[in-house]
Amino acid sequence: MRQLINVGFILFAMLGFFSTGFAQYGSGQPVELKAYENGPAPTKDLTGVWTRVRPDDKFYSGSTWTAEPPKLTDWGQERFDTAKNSNAGGFALGETNDPVLTRCYPPGVPRVYFHPYPFEVVYTEKQTILLYEYDHTIRRIFTDGRANPEDPVALWLGNSVGAWEDDTTFVVNTVGIDERTWMDRTGVQHSDQMRVTETFRRIDNLNLEIDVVIEDPIALAEPWVAETHYLKLAPPSWELSEISCSGDYLDFGAFESFLDE
Repeated sequence: MRQLINVGFILFAMLGFFSTGFAQYGSGQPVELKAYENGPAPTKDLTGVWTRVRPDDKFYSGSTWTAEPPKLTDWGQERFDTAKNSNAGGFALGETNDPVLTRCYPPGVPRVYFHPYPFEVVYTEKQTILLYEYDHTIRRIFTDGRANPEDPVALWLGNSVGAWEDDTTFVVNTVGIDERTWMDRTGVQHSDQMRVTETFRRIDNLNLEIDVVIEDPIALAEPWVAETHYLKLAPPSWELSEISCSGDYLDFGAFESFLDE
């Protein structure tokens, strides 16, 4: 059921890009309905609502980062062997131990990119904020020159700092990601030593690419270098909606036993 719903949301999102009739409005109808035009990438700017797209002849997966699995340490393999993910059809929803499905845990970084809902980028003086439509997830990327903490407090989305490498390349380093999250939707797990590096490249006015490198000396035998994620800028009329893990689009009755553990 969840897979069918996810597919539906992907199709809805794609339709919204190409027809103003399908544009998503939050409350009321915005004044500006004109679509963005393509052109050169703006300088040091990721503002807007972004949704992942599937380019021709490019790797695309809704559950993992590469066609081949990562090289795991014995520690990482032992924990991966305990995963009962429902994305590849190996386990039914009532059998899975995916923490997002069974406990409503936030997906964490970098897994959050595999939830098929858009995210919005906004700015303040000292941080870039990513607003994910999935479960109202808010991520703060500090851009005021601070370094990542040496002994970070574990957070669902981790502790992130970012800086512009050039006018169109924004690099984010994240540490201190809660160990209860998975690296992807297949069940690759991590230690408190995981570090994630994301490189956002604004290709032009409408297109964004994200490269992800995952490092964890305890779980990974070598860094896991992801295939590129491709995203497109939604029309200015597009507004994030409410996608909640509270049960408004999933029946969590089958998972009550997990919550009582």
